[in-house]
Amino acid sequence: MPMPLRGLRTIRTLAGRVTRLATPHRAHLQIACLEIEKSRRAAERTTASRRVAELDARLREIETEETTLLQGLAERKPAGVPGVKAKPTMRSSAGALRIRY
Repeated sequence: MPMPLRGLRTIRTLAGRVTRLATPHRAHLQIACLEIEKSRRAAERTTASRRVAELDARLREIETEETTLLQGLAERKPAGVPGVKAKPTMRSSAGALRIRY
């Protein structure tokens, strides 16, 4: 009787039998990798927090500037000739849009 051919499926290996915690150097390496990732994430978090603070500060500046401009416009009196309303009129031409006052 001939011997059956051995293939890839019949080869005995130890793959899958050893856990990561069974070998201490693998566990230590895994811990080191986790610590490195933890420090990277902490640095990302501080950078993101600083960026959010900068954005909040700029939004406050925009609000104050906008308020100042709106108050200036409200205090301004309309200047012009009394009794004459400034009405924009459009002329049709081949060029750009022109508004006459």
